[in-house]
Amino acid sequence: MVENQYIKLVSLKENNLKNVTLTIPKKKITVFTGVSGSGKSSIVFDTISKEAQRQLNQTFSTYIQNRLPTYSQPDALSIENLSPAVVIDQRRLGGNARSTLGTITDIYSLLRLLFSRIGKPFIGESNVFSFNDPKGMCSRCQGIGRKVEPDIEKLFEKTKSLNEGAILFSTFSVGTWYWQKHLISGIFNPDKKLMDYTDTEWQTLLHGKDKKIVLPLKNEPVKYFEGVVDRFRRMYLKKEINQLSNNVKKFITITNCTACNGTRLSQEVLNCKIDGCNIAQFAAMEVEELIKLIETIKDPIAKPIISNISSRLHNLMDMGLYYLKLNRETSTLSGGESQRVKMIRHLNSSLTDMMYIFDEPSIGLHPHDVHSLNRMLQKLRDKGNTVIVVEHDKDIIKIADHIVDVGPGAGTNGGEIVYEGNLLGLYDADTLTGKCMRMKQSLKKETRKLNGYLSIVEASKHNLKNVTAHIPCGVLTVITGVAGSGKSTLIFGEFLEQHPDAIVIDQKSVSTSIRSTPATYTGIMDAIRDSFATSNKVSKSLFSFNSEGACSKCQGNGFINTDLAFLESIRTTCETCSGKRFKDEVLRYTLDGKSISDVLDMTVLEALQFFRDKGVVSTLKALSEVGLDYMTLGQPLSTLSGGECQRIKLAGHLHRSGNIYVLDEPTTGLHMSDVRHLLSILNRLVDNGSTVIVIEHNLDIMKQADWIIDLGPGGGKKGGKIMFAGTPHDLVTRSNSLTAQYLRNDIQGD
Repeated sequence: MVENQYIKLVSLKENNLKNVTLTIPKKKITVFTGVSGSGKSSIVFDTISKEAQRQLNQTFSTYIQNRLPTYSQPDALSIENLSPAVVIDQRRLGGNARSTLGTITDIYSLLRLLFSRIGKPFIGESNVFSFNDPKGMCSRCQGIGRKVEPDIEKLFEKTKSLNEGAILFSTFSVGTWYWQKHLISGIFNPDKKLMDYTDTEWQTLLHGKDKKIVLPLKNEPVKYFEGVVDRFRRMYLKKEINQLSNNVKKFITITNCTACNGTRLSQEVLNCKIDGCNIAQFAAMEVEELIKLIETIKDPIAKPIISNISSRLHNLMDMGLYYLKLNRETSTLSGGESQRVKMIRHLNSSLTDMMYIFDEPSIGLHPHDVHSLNRMLQKLRDKGNTVIVVEHDKDIIKIADHIVDVGPGAGTNGGEIVYEGNLLGLYDADTLTGKCMRMKQSLKKETRKLNGYLSIVEASKHNLKNVTAHIPCGVLTVITGVAGSGKSTLIFGEFLEQHPDAIVIDQKSVSTSIRSTPATYTGIMDAIRDSFATSNKVSKSLFSFNSEGACSKCQGNGFINTDLAFLESIRTTCETCSGKRFKDEVLRYTLDGKSISDVLDMTVLEALQFFRDKGVVSTLKALSEVGLDYMTLGQPLSTLSGGECQRIKLAGHLHRSGNIYVLDEPTTGLHMSDVRHLLSILNRLVDNGSTVIVIEHNLDIMKQADWIIDLGPGGGKKGGKIMFAGTPHDLVTRSNSLTAQYLRNDIQGD
């Protein structure tokens, strides 16, 4: 083999990797697969990606390096023949209210340039057309395009008095600090119903600010009353909307700015037009519609700009994002949409021999959209780049030139290469992935009987076309459809508004703190500390690394960060506690021969064999049942993937009954073998008497549903209709939607 045509990895030991040695062909598509926690990410992200970026950063001066992200050297004997890496991960694009699809792709910048050249009347250079520039933004909303106000109708229950809980927002309700210090400090009659207030009293309650408050303690400084609405606005409405808690969102109204009608721009900018349309109207068109308009512009001055805009818009089309609009805020894009937008930024690049690394790019994609993604991965490869993909989706595994299967299990049972080679070899391999590739799951033969309906009536948010949907109670319902068809709008935008008691189990991080662990999140840490305290007759607080028991050198972190000024800062294991986080004297106390540190190092499976406490065992069983056997009790929650976050939340609900559950793509991050395991969990929730609603693209989940609601036929304007509602069997036999076609092709014996 020609040496430099392969990436050579020797003796990898990062995380759970067991001395792995590996060669990866360059300028090919290599897919890494294996169960969750097997070690795929340890090879691809913690070793290959980290080292490629670390070495690239070292080519810059120390002055520049100090302003770049820092990467520690991975635990490996040698890593050879790396190319510069571009990592395209699952993280949503996020951004604030000023970040849109147009700004993130630079298409809006090109539109600004276009309008500054051929827009009539001429009003200035391209910066004037920016809603982030004082010269172009609407002066009333400062370029945000909307106003957020407290909803007075929702904040108050006028038939009640202050003492009876007339203020419905929990932070201002009976017994809170604000209620005690402001509302019942003598300004109002606390037993008078709000509907009996005079206009003056009502305005004071909402906006009062000059009245002195009578305080019970003599030495307290003089305070002035602050009205409920003014306080609510000051405390909560200074943030970006996507940063507001769900509790706050219940008490606000969001409306378009009346000055610019939501366009964000000044009237002067809106008066400048090309072919009768201003720049805001261009940005409000779906990509497919905008391409047609852009390509009708024949002004020779605009030719190079039009060519550039058209090329970028066609890339969005090729990725199946034809339904998006340039004025769509990036924070509202799904994980799958975000990842595809990131990919598009690299398609126009003429760089070759790069290394593109993808983290489960099929997330959020309907099988129909996966084919567009595959074409894009092949396009990157054919330009002479190395494409490395961590993935579970069969259709992406099938286009791989080379496959690396990591396993055989997860955590300490993983960390080995169980198969390496081409697709045909994988079909014959005796690995979990090989077995799953060979199997095809059949349709559910008998669906459960429906027990009434939860209805969504005349839903018309976003692209929904006055939809009325009936979700059956007491069964497993799957909501599906191509990307942009309206699934999330139907469930998160409409269903949850009409049925607020539903429990949402999503992929949002359960914590970003290195001090939060599965043991603290699930509540078993309290019982563990109690057991240690009782057994050793000492204080419970000794067994917390956030309290008395913390190692004094590292404050319970287990590591020390050393800042080397202009060089890379180094995280080293704390020498005092050897990374165990606790003081030496605390580690001398044991429970059945194990220290508190030993217990936190146990996996869920090991802990199940160790503990006898019924409460602890019950929680550990739930974690085991959702497939988190391999997770240690002391693992920082900030290191969990989206799929793991969802499953740890799911564990807390396993033995409850009678609830409505909404799950957002729970197969995210799951190996094909784990999907069957997830199905048994969802079925148990239903068998316990709950109603389970799943937004999902996975065909195996669809096959085992009791009821399917399929939206479409396309995305954006082409979507928003219910194409089918019924059993999986009826979907396959009676419908010709895209979902029905893919499901038919995937059924056993087709």
